[in-house]
Order: sequence, then C-alpha cells, then structure tokens
Amino acid sequence: METTVDKKNVRDYYSVVRERRSVRHYDPSVKISREELTEMLEEAVLAPSSSNLQPWRFLVIDEQPLKEKLLPIAYNQQQVVDAAAVIAVLGDKNAYLQADAIYQSAVDAGYMDEERKQLLVGNALRGYERIGEEGRKDVVLIDGGLVSLQFMLSAKARGYDTVPMAGYNAQQFREAFDIPDSYATVMLIAVGKASQPGHPTTRLPIEAVTFWNRLETK
Repeated sequence: METTVDKKNVRDYYSVVRERRSVRHYDPSVKISREELTEMLEEAVLAPSSSNLQPWRFLVIDEQPLKEKLLPIAYNQQQVVDAAAVIAVLGDKNAYLQADAIYQSAVDAGYMDEERKQLLVGNALRGYERIGEEGRKDVVLIDGGLVSLQFMLSAKARGYDTVPMAGYNAQQFREAFDIPDSYATVMLIAVGKASQPGHPTTRLPIEAVTFWNRLETK
C-alpha cells in the first residue's frame, strides 16, 4: 500500500544526508553544551539494535586536557583537540545480560506482556551465550555503526559537523581511558563547527553496487 509523506520532512532529510561531510578542520572557539550533546545522543540511541539490547556506550571527551591526552593516541589528528568534543563509541559485549531489565521496561510501558518478555529474555540469553564473545563483538560493532551514523546525522541537522575516526591506537586508548575488556571499541567521532568545509566526494553509481535478486560479480 502506498503512503504519502510530508514533503517538508523529506526535503529536510535530503539536505542533512546530502550536506553531511567528514570535517577535519574545526573552530576551537565553538563549544557545545553537555545538554545539547546529550540531546544528540538521545536522538542517536533511537537507532535499531540487535534484539533491542542497545549495547552502545559513549565516552564523551570534552575537557581540553583529556583531548590533549587523546591527541597522540589518535596519531596527532588536529580535530581531536579543536573539535568541541570527541565521542568514543563503545560496544558492551555483555549487554545481553541486561535483557531482563530492558524487556521489563517494555512490559511497564505496555508494549509487551510478561509471557512475551520471558520468551525474549530466554532467547537472548541462550543465543548470545551460544555465539560466544567474538560473535557478540560482531553484533555490537554493527549496532555501534548504526548509532554512530545516527549521531552524525543528528549533529548535522543541528548545524554541527562531524568526522568518524578509526585512525587511533585502540590499545593505547583502552589503557589511557580505562576501557574494560568487555567493551569493544567502535570508533571516535569528533563533533563541532567546521573552520573549513569538508571537501566534496563522489560515490560509485548505484548500478555498480546494487543487485536485484541475485548477486552478479565479474
């Protein structure tokens, strides 16, 4: 069944996704309040996650001495110290152990009954135990990617800029910021206001990356 959509919302969405750039040069004088960063994270966590277990965890680094501490760990990328904050996106590989509390909140909200809750809790505990730590790491990396992009789009919608960063020494980061072994490191995201716009990029034509019903490779 076809549905109609609000054209204003579609235009707003188009402007956000089409204007987002990976920005590496930030105005160090621009600050973002913790209240607004929290609002962006609240919007980000509306992203989907496996079994709704929401394994993402965020370490928000907005104090200048800590950004300076992070700088060499991130291979001296200047955006680390010039951006308003750096969000370290982490994934809790043991998030499935909170299944009971998560599904209980759905019961309390009237979204499911107790019988359904018990079924889902049992499935989560058995399933995530079965796949082991490496399997759980794969899951939280996927979920971490989803929440990261949603954060970046939320930031852009508010007029801020971001850059996702995989270029850092994960082990040194763990040691410097006391990241427990049960957390996977997903990425760092610098967020602030661009001092130079991100450069435009090209994309492969959609025909080169899309297949219908069967994969055709050469």
